[in-house]
Amino acid sequence: MDASLSSVKLSNGLHMPSVGLGTWQSPKDELKVAVRAALDDGYRHIDTAYSYLNEDAIGEVLQEYIKSGKVKREDLFIVTKLAMIHMEPALVKRSIEMSLKKLQLDYVDLYLIHFPVQFAYEGDDEKVFPVTEAGGWKAAEKTDLIGT
Repeated sequence: MDASLSSVKLSNGLHMPSVGLGTWQSPKDELKVAVRAALDDGYRHIDTAYSYLNEDAIGEVLQEYIKSGKVKREDLFIVTKLAMIHMEPALVKRSIEMSLKKLQLDYVDLYLIHFPVQFAYEGDDEKVFPVTEAGGWKAAEKTDLIGT
């Protein structure tokens, strides 16, 4: 591959690998195998999100590889996303702290707002896709994207 296509230079000067491992809807045991295989094959970009409810499995493998010396933290590009239930400005800091704890990292390289609509937070951090009685997603009454 052309080296100029292997990463994208961000406005802060950091480079984000162009290809990363997506982790949506990955069962934890299968995901651990996939993350190990990806890291062994040279992947350094892992894309996850709080709402995927599998960051703990990713964190286990990342720590395994970092502690063994197979990869250095600074060579990884880890992306996670704010849960739609945590978009209330008062919940954002706690949410990233929860992701960092599950990922067993001190920082992520990119933190994104996952979706522009806030879901209703019902006090359960594991209920990331609350539903209405009719079966649709239960949105919050309002979303303050600027505040978030």
